[in-house]
Amino acid sequence: MNHNASLSAPPRRTRGIVLLSLVILGVASALFVVRRPLMMSAPRCMAGQWHGCFDTFNGVVFMTLVTLPLALLVAWALASRRRARGVPSACRMSVAEVGMVHGTVPFLWMTMMPGGGAGIVPARVSLVPLRDLVTMGPLGIAGNLLVLAALGFFAPMRFAALASVPRILAFGAGCSVLVETAQYVLRLDRVSSVDDVLVNAAGAVLAALASRRWWRTTAEASSDRPHPAPATAPAG
Repeated sequence: MNHNASLSAPPRRTRGIVLLSLVILGVASALFVVRRPLMMSAPRCMAGQWHGCFDTFNGVVFMTLVTLPLALLVAWALASRRRARGVPSACRMSVAEVGMVHGTVPFLWMTMMPGGGAGIVPARVSLVPLRDLVTMGPLGIAGNLLVLAALGFFAPMRFAALASVPRILAFGAGCSVLVETAQYVLRLDRVSSVDDVLVNAAGAVLAALASRRWWRTTAEASSDRPHPAPATAPAG
C-alpha cells in the first residue's frame, strides 16, 4: 500500500476546494461591483434588442454571464460523447474547447466595436512601446489582460503543441496583431497600438501559467503516447 499517495491526496483535494472557493468568491465580488451597469442592459438584452445590448460593453458582459449555463451544458454534452467513444481526457478537452470560445469571443467582440467616427476618421497606429500604457489606466490594463486570457488558459490544455510559455506568448501576440490589424483595416475609430499587443500577450501568458498544472500533463501525455513499431520486411 502506498502511504505517501494516500497522505498526499487529502491536501491536494483541500487545495482544489480552497482554490475553487476563492474563484467563486472573486467572481461573486466582481459581479456585486458591476451589478448596476449589468442590470441597466438586462431589459434590452432580454428583449433581443441589438442597440443597447450587443453594441455596449455592459450588454456583452451580461449576455456572456447569461449564456454561461448553456456553455456548461455544451461542454458536458461533448465530454459525454467523447467518453462514450473512449476518448482519453474527454472532460478536459471539452471544457477547454468551450472555455476558449465562451471566454474569448465576447472580449474580441468588444475590441471590434466601432467608435463614433468609424469609417470617417482616418485609421490610427501607435508603434512606440509603452507610450499608450500610461494612458490606459488600471481598468484599461485589466481589460486588455483579459482579452486573450481564456485562450491562454485553455489552449495549452487542448493543444499539446501550445503547451509552453514561449509558444503561448507568440500565439497570443499573433492573435492580438490580427485584432489590431483588423481594427486598422476596418477603420473602427480605434487606435491600433503595440501596447495593446504587449498587454494582450502578457494576459495570455499569465493565464497559461495559472493552468500549467493541466497543460503540462497534456503535453507529457502526448509525448508518452506509444508510437507504432516500424514494419519489418518478412524474412525469406
